[in-house]
Amino acid sequence: MLSVWKRMGLGWVAAVIGVLVFHQGVWGLLHHIDLPTLGMPRAYPMEPVPPWGVPRIVSLCFWGGLWGLTFGGTWRGTRNSFIFGGFWLGVSALLVQFLIVAPLKGLPVAGGGQLSNWIRGVLLNITWGLGTGVILGYFIGNRAMRDHGTDL
Repeated sequence: MLSVWKRMGLGWVAAVIGVLVFHQGVWGLLHHIDLPTLGMPRAYPMEPVPPWGVPRIVSLCFWGGLWGLTFGGTWRGTRNSFIFGGFWLGVSALLVQFLIVAPLKGLPVAGGGQLSNWIRGVLLNITWGLGTGVILGYFIGNRAMRDHGTDL
């Protein structure tokens, strides 16, 4: 059995990879198809984010990593259940963004009720959560099989 610290570390890594591959992949796709209401700037945004001025992609990876750290430390189940957990990870991140973070930043609660904000939020967060779940399930499942000869 992996220690909680190893699971948390693997969760961090899985979530950062999830941001860089899945979240930014959907972001890039939305930018590329350029639908009028769903338009996005280029993926891997480098503009500085207050208060420390780090590039936005670094901020996204940091916060995604914190979510993954928590997910890795708390989720238990079979290797395949991480996909289910990843879905709920994405839903949780979306709800926190819409209901807590947005008002703290002076933005409208729940995307201002605009359907385009909800579609973007769901696509980005759920894809990231699912990707993180798949990656973490792979990491933990392979590690468990290597260490104990069994699948979690």
